[in-house]
Amino acid sequence: MVDAARHRRVFLPVLAALVALAWIALWAWARTPYGRYLEHGDWTASGPAAFLCRALPAGDLLVPALLYGAAWVLMITAMMLPSTLPLFTAFDRVVAQRPDHGRLLALLGLGYLAVWAAFGLLAHGLHAALLAGVARLPLLAWHGGLIAAAIIASAGAFQFSALKHRCLERCRTPLSFVIQHWRGRARARQAFLLGAHHGLFCVGCCWALMLLMFAVGTGSLGWMLLLAAAMAIEKNLPWGRRLSTPLGLALLAWAALLAVEQW
Repeated sequence: MVDAARHRRVFLPVLAALVALAWIALWAWARTPYGRYLEHGDWTASGPAAFLCRALPAGDLLVPALLYGAAWVLMITAMMLPSTLPLFTAFDRVVAQRPDHGRLLALLGLGYLAVWAAFGLLAHGLHAALLAGVARLPLLAWHGGLIAAAIIASAGAFQFSALKHRCLERCRTPLSFVIQHWRGRARARQAFLLGAHHGLFCVGCCWALMLLMFAVGTGSLGWMLLLAAAMAIEKNLPWGRRLSTPLGLALLAWAALLAVEQW
């Protein structure tokens, strides 16, 4: 009873405040002169980031990677932590009696975010390479709408894949996941690895939807909210698995309309 009361009084408000702060930070960032960085703006054009790009060795590669990584982790904190609340809830109850339970929860979150950060850097790198290709090949620039349509169609098709549903089922059963992977030995390392392991399944079921941000705009708070709500419903609500089919069909229809419009 005491653990349940502490969970409601301390843990849930702290996690909710963290998510709210992430959304507020994204909203505030998007309204500053540096909001273009959320949209893959030119890092070397002006401002402190441009100075660092010129001043540091390999700064034109290192500085954008670090700042994109920070922006991506902020987005993941805002978008994915609500859908991962059941994992944190289950783990909080398992380690509630340990004196270092706060540190273990933090390590769980760091492991989860580390996997998503790695995925984000990979996605940003591929996006940057695509933009460079578009800049060099006029044919790609003329048919940029088809690239967006291909990304949206891929996200729609992935909604029907077996991999999507296998990973989604692991995300939907966090308590059994924690019981299966938590041994209580080398606690700090296991907590981090538990978060990273769960993050891999989360990436496995949500990567295609997250890539939609590169098609509709990585700085669009409206799309972030919509996609975050869709992923939270899929993973947490009893009827969430029924959302996959209509969402996949809607994305495929949207991609087809874009392709027809482009041609």
